Amino acid sequence: MTPRMMDHAATVSERSRSTLGLGSNSHVLDFATLGRAPMRLGLATRRITSRDLQIVEATEELLQEDVPEPEGIASNVSLLRGFNATIPSADKSRVRRRQTRNVDTQRLGLKKLGMSARGMLTAEEEHETESVVSEEDVVVVGRAAGKGKGRGKRKGRQSLSATKTFGKDELLRQTREIERDKENLHVRRALINNDIEEITHKIEALDAMRAKLEQDLLKLQEEELELDDELEGVKERLELEDSSSRAPSNPAEVVHALYSSRRRKGPAFLPSEHDDLPPGVAFMSLTEHKTPITALDFSEPYGTLVSASQDDSQPRVWDLLTGEEIGRLRGHRGTVKCIQVEDHVCLTGSEDGTVRFWDLRRVDDDLGGEGEVLSLSEIAEEDEAVDEAAPKANGIRSSVNAEVVEQDAALVRVLEGHTKAVSALYFEDECLVTGASDKTLRQWDLSTGQCVMTMDILWAISHPPTAVPGAVLPGHLFPGAAAAAGHFAVPTPPYADGTWEMYEDFVGAVQFWGYALVSGSGDSAVRMWDMRTGQPHRTLLGHTGPVTCLQFDELHVVSGSLDKTIRIWDLRTGGIFETLKYDHAVTALQFDTRKIVAAAGENGIKIYNRTSMQHSTLMTNGHTKPVERLRYMDRYMVSGGRDSVVKVWAL
Repeated sequence: MTPRMMDHAATVSERSRSTLGLGSNSHVLDFATLGRAPMRLGLATRRITSRDLQIVEATEELLQEDVPEPEGIASNVSLLRGFNATIPSADKSRVRRRQTRNVDTQRLGLKKLGMSARGMLTAEEEHETESVVSEEDVVVVGRAAGKGKGRGKRKGRQSLSATKTFGKDELLRQTREIERDKENLHVRRALINNDIEEITHKIEALDAMRAKLEQDLLKLQEEELELDDELEGVKERLELEDSSSRAPSNPAEVVHALYSSRRRKGPAFLPSEHDDLPPGVAFMSLTEHKTPITALDFSEPYGTLVSASQDDSQPRVWDLLTGEEIGRLRGHRGTVKCIQVEDHVCLTGSEDGTVRFWDLRRVDDDLGGEGEVLSLSEIAEEDEAVDEAAPKANGIRSSVNAEVVEQDAALVRVLEGHTKAVSALYFEDECLVTGASDKTLRQWDLSTGQCVMTMDILWAISHPPTAVPGAVLPGHLFPGAAAAAGHFAVPTPPYADGTWEMYEDFVGAVQFWGYALVSGSGDSAVRMWDMRTGQPHRTLLGHTGPVTCLQFDELHVVSGSLDKTIRIWDLRTGGIFETLKYDHAVTALQFDTRKIVAAAGENGIKIYNRTSMQHSTLMTNGHTKPVERLRYMDRYMVSGGRDSVVKVWAL
């Protein structure tokens, strides 16, 4: 406390509070009120501020208050101790002690020692018995001025108060000061460490906030993509409504004039109950199959599902709303390898080399049932009535045998032409493209049942497109048509459970859009065809195993292979945009603008987020053996595995 503050304290303590000019009815002025600036009070002839009153009246009270110890970072240092440790009194005490301390030291010949260290001779070396120092370098400390010893010699430097002597009390006081200063150093060190720790925690909190904001940004990007997809879907629905409002010229359009859900961009409009389902959990299991699932597809979320198994030639039809089996599709004489369902239309391809066209609205209906349902079977029966035994010009029996119709009223048409198992198909509107183990692709007109074009993969292998640089197939794969002329069969890499099988589907997948057709085949190549000419115009090379599945949009082709990879191709450059590697063979995939869902030889389903580039696996309440087939639409997915179970998931 400075002399001025002490003077103020003495003045105020001698006077009564009544001299402040406050009446008896005035409110009691506490410390908080007096501490507010800029309050000024008159005291005699001198004006004092509230700061002076604060120091005089509240200092003792503050010092007597019990300051609670804080919890958390600075729990070991109180606020008052921290204040006392940072006031400048410690520095002042240290300076005062250094100025008043009397230190007796020996005389040091600094100059002599320095010159000896350099190996130089000095004039004083001959005086061995005299002092080793010169008079100019002597430091004289703590000698009384009244003594005559050394008088006449040049005096050296000494302390500022060398003539003063201190008693025991002063030395004890200095000892206490030094100990207090040391304690203050510990307090200040603790404060600095606490500040550092607090800053570290703040940095961690900011990093967590940054990560959270980045996640929110990714979610916003996904929502933006979802809105774009929804807008495209609404536009497509609007076009479909416009086209359906006009009366169709061909009655067959009523059955299958549909847009493919595989190319549908807009999300499906799910029931509100779907939002209550936990994401990433299989909420329904269909267990009627007895052998591994070979193919499946569904029309829409909570719609109609068709699934086929390995040793069953009759696919099962399910109602996804109730999980009950509706009926069977009877007619195939071999395992069904591929299925596509759009609304009430279903196409199936089998090992018997045929493709069958089904109307799911008439599953297990009798022939004498409801007659108002219009289907292509009526058109086929009329054609048979004109010339029942006349074969088609291209040798394909496009009508339905009467015995088959009696067995299953849902069968609309049978497409025959392939000589081996049909392993892939894709249809949209009136056009169908199939791929088979006879190493050919065929284009069909669904309204007439005619095969309008055949594309030979063996010819494409032996005549690669020369317009694309580097399009020639590598020699270590399939050097020419002769290498693939025989029976195609390769062992699959072992699944996660150690099992394996022979892969015999030479054509793994097909898809078209307009006149652009993309196929994946057993020679490890992804080919792009022009459906107007039937010629391949580009071959995408990079896989080292048979291509088992693919899908494409305006910019990318995504393909999966037995080489345990998924490759994303850029259609603008023909190069590989990204490669996803897995531990087992990829047997099925599907993608949209947000994610890629794949069956990669494990019990769980692999999901790759294209926005955040993160991988995840669906396993909760899932399959007990590797998944081989899947199909999803928006946040609704159906999968089939080697455990003979069909699972329905909420994504």
